[in-house]
Amino acid sequence: MKRFSCQSCNHLVGFEATQCGYCGITVGYLPEFVAMTALKPQADGTWFPLEQKAEGKARAFCINHVYGVCNWLTLAADSSATAGFCVACQFNRMIPNLNVPENKDRWYKLEVAKHRMFYTILRLKLPFKNRRQDPENGLAFDFLDDAADGSVAIMTGHSNGIITIATKEADDAYREKMRIEMGEYYRTLLGHFRHEIGHYYWNILVRDGGNLEACRAIFGDDRADYQAALQTYYAQSPPQNWRENFVSFYATSHPWEDFAETWAHYFHIVSTLETALAYDMTVSATVGGDALLSPHGDPYTTMPFEEIINAWVPLTYAVNNLNRSMGLPDFYPFTLTQGVVHKLHFIHDLIRNIQNKS
Repeated sequence: MKRFSCQSCNHLVGFEATQCGYCGITVGYLPEFVAMTALKPQADGTWFPLEQKAEGKARAFCINHVYGVCNWLTLAADSSATAGFCVACQFNRMIPNLNVPENKDRWYKLEVAKHRMFYTILRLKLPFKNRRQDPENGLAFDFLDDAADGSVAIMTGHSNGIITIATKEADDAYREKMRIEMGEYYRTLLGHFRHEIGHYYWNILVRDGGNLEACRAIFGDDRADYQAALQTYYAQSPPQNWRENFVSFYATSHPWEDFAETWAHYFHIVSTLETALAYDMTVSATVGGDALLSPHGDPYTTMPFEEIINAWVPLTYAVNNLNRSMGLPDFYPFTLTQGVVHKLHFIHDLIRNIQNKS
């Protein structure tokens, strides 16, 4: 994530901000310019950005701004089929039932995670289509509750472009309970989104992108029976050597899940490295050694893979120890073995190849 500031007073503002905490001016996010902007209100209800790159075109907040769950801006004159919704909210098919009192807060948390995921998708210049553009495989999100009578329990997952997120995952207590029961080191809403979007991009970039055999050579044969593989996964204990080739134990269940888990970690890595660079955080791999982050590098588009990994590992050491100093769990409780790095390199090349074609 970049570092954002208010054009009115030059103080820092957060990615989810709707108002500068210092001068009080209204702010919003311009996805096409990767910029937060202070806003000047107009008599017709639109806004003029103070961000220089966006001057001259009236903007409007996404329709979902009225619910307090989105601060992204759109062109006020947009007349497309998704007019009124920002580039992230246009993919919502089902939002949480707002008649349930707890669901407004849950929806906000879901949108925070989803918008941060879309930030990374846009920075990586990845392709996507909605269900209007691609009725069979287009991207859409369903945020669903369990049945009130307990007869139906919603499971987070992906099916042909439809990503379902159980709204209960936005409850910290439930998510922590599941993290412990499932034996997971890490379970977050943002992690769910990054994992599930990995399944979508497996369809787009691997299955339909001419990379199926190359992917099978790295992750294994996806034609293995998925349900049988999951049953085996849940019935067995982790093999002692699973970390040699898998970023998580869940990744061992099936090649699709291995790809999605690895994809999610690539998103974790490039997004966090950008944040480190934005705040001038540089870490050496050895005591007294040279810092391994280039102050002008862009992990999304230009930083070589080896530089990304060489910078990421010492950064995790540093932040893990910062967390431990506060009595918190490790920030990144994973081990990047050579087998995992090999798979991350495949994801990196897959994305960079798409960027070079665009």
